[in-house]
Amino acid sequence: MVENVLWPAEFDAELTRSEGRRVSSDLAVPEPTVDEIAEAVQQVGYDAVIERNKQYPREYEPRGRVLVKDADDAGKSDLLGAVAAYLGALRG
Repeated sequence: MVENVLWPAEFDAELTRSEGRRVSSDLAVPEPTVDEIAEAVQQVGYDAVIERNKQYPREYEPRGRVLVKDADDAGKSDLLGAVAAYLGALRG
């Protein structure tokens, strides 16, 4: 069973790649929340578990993280791209 961890920093348009952003700047959104990420993960078709008290290692404030369950058929980069596209649509 594969568990992918998605951090808000990976989708944050206000961060650079070296600060932790993993998606391209045109897919990134400003200050994404774990609730938005979890909703986008469910739209993609996976189960999401929110852990609110977790802190991304490169950040000083805990923003939480989203665990994606049973994403055996998708790699992390594919998952990041699909979730980022839905995040943009949710904000749209």
